[in-house]
Amino acid sequence: MFNVMPIPAFNDNYIWALTVPGSDEVAVVDPGDANVVNQFLKENNLQLTTILITHHHHDHTGGVSQLCDEHSVIVYGPANSPFEGITHKLTDGDQISLMRLTLNIREVPGHTLDHISYYLAGEQPQLFCGDTLFLAGCGRLFEGNAEQMHRAMEYFRHLPDSTQIYCTHEYSLANLAFAAAVEPANKHIKEAIEHCAQLRESGQPTLPTNIAIEKQINPFLRCSEAPVRQSAEQFAGSQLTSEVAIFATIREWKNQF
Repeated sequence: MFNVMPIPAFNDNYIWALTVPGSDEVAVVDPGDANVVNQFLKENNLQLTTILITHHHHDHTGGVSQLCDEHSVIVYGPANSPFEGITHKLTDGDQISLMRLTLNIREVPGHTLDHISYYLAGEQPQLFCGDTLFLAGCGRLFEGNAEQMHRAMEYFRHLPDSTQIYCTHEYSLANLAFAAAVEPANKHIKEAIEHCAQLRESGQPTLPTNIAIEKQINPFLRCSEAPVRQSAEQFAGSQLTSEVAIFATIREWKNQF
C-alpha cells in the first residue's frame, strides 16, 4: 500500500501525496496548486515523479503546468479529458504501475464526463476518487447525469469494505448534516458527526473514510434502503420506482440543502 499524506490547498482541497518506504519518489493526486506541492517536496526531501489527474477542473489541474516545468514527471489522466496537460491517457480497465504497485483505472463519469478513479487492490485497498465519492456524499452532476453517477456509486459500493477512500475535498461535516436530514434515526451518522467534528476541532482531516463506513452513512450508497427511499419520496412528493430515481432526487435535494 502507499503511504498517503494530505497536502491542504485552497479552502478545502486535499492534494494526496503517495510514497512507498525506502524511496524518495512521490506521486501527487490532483495538484491544483503547485506552490503547496513544492513546499511539501522541500520539507520532506522528496522527488516528484508522477501526477495522477482524476478530472479536468482547475482546482485539480491548475498546478500541473508549473510542476511539469520544474520537475521531470509523468502526468496520467482520463483519455477524454479537455485538460491538455496529460501525457499518458487512461481509459476504463487500464492499469498503471506506480512505485511497483498496480493501480486499476475505472471511468466514473457524473461529476464531469472525463472523471476516472485509481484503485489499489490488496490487503489494504486504497481508492483515489477525486470528486465522485465523498465521506457521506457524492459530487455534483456538472456534466454527467444521475444514471452515470449512480453506476459509479455501485462500483464503489462493491469494493472491499476495508478500502480506504481518498477524495479531494473536506466536505464531511456538510455532507453529514444532509445525511442526517435524509436519515434522522441513523445512529451511525450521529456517531460520524461527533467523530468528524472532533477531528476538525483538532485541525485534522476527516479523511480517509472507508467503504464499510460509507455503506452505513452515505445516502448516495444507500438508495436501496427503506428510510432513504421514504425521505426521497417525501421530498419529491411522489413514488419513486428505481434506485436511479431515488439517487437523482436526493442529489437534487442536496443541491438545495
